[in-house]
Amino acid sequence: MRSKLFVPGTRPELFAKALAGEAEAISFDLEDAVPESGKGAAREHVAAFVRGELARGSRKLLIVRVNAPDTPHFAADIEALADAGLDLINLPKVESPESVRSAVALIAAAEHAALAETENRLLLTIETPRGLRDAAAIAAADARVAGLQLGLADLFEPYDIARNDAANVHAALFALRIAAAEAGVFAYDAAFADVADAQGYAAEAAMARRLGFLGKTCIHPRQVALANAAFEPDEAEVAHARRVVAFAQTAAGQGQGAFVVDGRMIDRPFLKRAEAIVAAAAARAATP
Repeated sequence: MRSKLFVPGTRPELFAKALAGEAEAISFDLEDAVPESGKGAAREHVAAFVRGELARGSRKLLIVRVNAPDTPHFAADIEALADAGLDLINLPKVESPESVRSAVALIAAAEHAALAETENRLLLTIETPRGLRDAAAIAAADARVAGLQLGLADLFEPYDIARNDAANVHAALFALRIAAAEAGVFAYDAAFADVADAQGYAAEAAMARRLGFLGKTCIHPRQVALANAAFEPDEAEVAHARRVVAFAQTAAGQGQGAFVVDGRMIDRPFLKRAEAIVAAAAARAATP
């Protein structure tokens, strides 16, 4: 998941186009990109699309950023998506382990009511001082948590912390990465608001790569190539990915949804990432 492209839930005409692009994951947004008056319509658009043949036939990771658990929209979002077979549900503005457990209880109830075949995994966005302080405990709050994502705009802007100071960015990235490492989940880098600043985006992505982040969020298609390049796997990563894909076939035959390869726990997001690495390596090898 080198690149994760946000697509506003209010723009259904962009859904198929995003799916056909180079981003490895598509994150349909029901939160910040959607005004209060459009929440219901956006939810309907996204729920219908992710259940459709085009989305289900894609090899991309499908993610939905729902509204925050403390908003009146959260329960309706979860009810609409509980049985949609998403790869990840992205919970924004998470600040405590208790909020994660409460959200999971609601999600589990919605899955039960909808007769969902699988449990939804969670990507938690850390974007407040309290959230960053307690990030490790938040990530460990429930087994459904797959990863932590950093939200630098909400973390920096209200407190006059300069985003153009690399030391500030590094401090936040490092804190989140260590928290994720403690909890045994992946870390994912933040969005970058200045779409025209390719150099700034690439610099942040390179920093995140060096810190062991899985990839970087994109808010515009032109950022996707930058993220993919920054997180391009090396030969050792390709070899590991091939072992993951090979072992997944055996694990599937044994009914295992998660398994260990090279000492690392592997589940669907990691498997899809491995499949993408293998496919990209094969495509490069076949290109004259």
